[in-house]
Amino acid sequence: MLQKIREKSQGIFAWVILILICVPFALWGIQNYLGGGKEAPIASVGDKEFYQNDLNRAYSQYAQNLAGMKFDEEVIKQQAFDKLIRDEVLLQHVQDEGLVVTDETAREFIKSLEYFQTDGKFDKKQYKALLGAQRMSSAEFVNRIKKALVMEQYQKAITESSFVTQADIDRFFAIQNQKRDVEYITVPLMKVAEQPSDDEIEAYYRQHQDEFKTEEQVAIEYVELSLDALARDIDASEEQLKAYYQEHKDLYTTKERRKISHILFAFKDGEKEEEVRKKALKAKEQLKDTDFATLAAKISDDTLTAKKGGDLGLFEPGVMEQAFEDAAMKLKLNEVSEPVKTAFGYHLIKVTELEPGKVKPYESVKAEISKAYKRAEAENRFLELGEILTDVSFENPGSLKPVEDAVGIPAKQTGLFGRNSGEGIAAEEAIRNMAFSEDVLKGNNSEPVELGSDRLVVLRIKEHKPAMSRELAEVKPAIINALQAEKARELTLAKAEEIKVALQEGQSIDDAAKKYQLTAKKVEGLTRNGGELPWPINQAIFKAAKPVDGKPTIILAESADGSQTVASLSKVTAGVMTESDKQKQQLAEKNLAKALGQTTFSGVLNELESQADISIRQE
Repeated sequence: MLQKIREKSQGIFAWVILILICVPFALWGIQNYLGGGKEAPIASVGDKEFYQNDLNRAYSQYAQNLAGMKFDEEVIKQQAFDKLIRDEVLLQHVQDEGLVVTDETAREFIKSLEYFQTDGKFDKKQYKALLGAQRMSSAEFVNRIKKALVMEQYQKAITESSFVTQADIDRFFAIQNQKRDVEYITVPLMKVAEQPSDDEIEAYYRQHQDEFKTEEQVAIEYVELSLDALARDIDASEEQLKAYYQEHKDLYTTKERRKISHILFAFKDGEKEEEVRKKALKAKEQLKDTDFATLAAKISDDTLTAKKGGDLGLFEPGVMEQAFEDAAMKLKLNEVSEPVKTAFGYHLIKVTELEPGKVKPYESVKAEISKAYKRAEAENRFLELGEILTDVSFENPGSLKPVEDAVGIPAKQTGLFGRNSGEGIAAEEAIRNMAFSEDVLKGNNSEPVELGSDRLVVLRIKEHKPAMSRELAEVKPAIINALQAEKARELTLAKAEEIKVALQEGQSIDDAAKKYQLTAKKVEGLTRNGGELPWPINQAIFKAAKPVDGKPTIILAESADGSQTVASLSKVTAGVMTESDKQKQQLAEKNLAKALGQTTFSGVLNELESQADISIRQE
């Protein structure tokens, strides 16, 4: 099967260890333990320096693990940067503590990775090819894995040693199953028909110009390596197809189906072997007048199969002793064997069903063979060209022409598209993310983008249209709507605030509702996951403090539709474990312990970071 050139994995922390080779683990970022460059470092942890390319790689990998989700580029870039620092702090700490992982442990782990396996077994050629594509020695890669393993072991030592007591579990369910009594008034979103002034419109336009920009767009040119396209271009001779057929004949063979039954005459204490054999011979004579299944039910010492007429089911080589298997394989349909000796005794064996194996003729599967042969050849070619495409693109970042020449595939072009949608290849989110990445927007070739397991793309910018501010006249109707909505929310909130103050000063909720011509409602025994109230309101009520000295807690919360709810919390009843909860107790205990372990580990990292020698260049 085709080995993926890039694979991503997720865990407690989603991470990628190499640009093309990935390792599923709790920590990511190991690829950053590389040398820097001649430019000034952007940060350092002790003697370890980080450069802009380290951050670019970390950001790219972080963004890949968020594929399918919308995110703020600057926020993710900051998170990637923070992760670089924290991982280096942790690595230096475990090294200072003298924690190590042996070369053998690392090698065994590497052998278990599917990225380096063919048909479930470690493929040394595949391993060297992928490392070679990264210009990395095996020793260097093993060293990186050792760092990742020792960091993960340290993390597990903290997270997996956490535990909770029964008191913790009881407190959890007391909070989880808590009930609250509330009365509430909902203030619907008010309507505003008043037109805003020109000055208000102008001011809003200036303050929110980013919201009124045209979408940033790019057009790209790209070289796409496709397994299907490679397969279509492969010619196969008759000799090659026949050779492939012979080599993979088992794929076109239906195995023989052989079902057997037996009668066992077991070796018993005090009984001679010859006596047992004679019983078997006598039984075979009886079979001339008696049905095999009937006789097996009466006399077989295999009590389990005797109930089923001696039926052993489908015959599977390798399960029984060799003598038994040899005899079973020689029998024809409905034929009964001579007594066969095994460690258990003597057996009479009968074949009750027999469907011979069949080999599909070459001509009947020729089309299937042709397709399989071409795909197999294309997979090898795909891997070779993938390495070439990666190398040449990296070595010639300013043009795709060398890539076209090297792989023999002409570049294609797209029309303009934005960050969130596109047509053709731009409909692929991974392509859009790469097209708008910082490095590509600077004019460089992209890193290879994998689309599934059978397409690899390198792209560069052909045209870039930055986001532009739209004219006020064009967006004026939208601004008027926004100002009216804002005014409506302000008026609604003001009325709700008045009601809240009145309730805090002791006015009853019924009187407040009457004053503002609204309706007061009451819910007793409101649960945390109850559906009586909108979710934001329910959440606000359960986040509120308990009533003190009989004085209710007054809560103000906004719903998604813009309405405001003023609630008076009068009573809180502690929850108890239900029968259903008792069944979930083990899972709850595990999850609480896990959460506690993660919190403890984060605390340890924070402490290590506060003590580390960290320097960050402000710009």
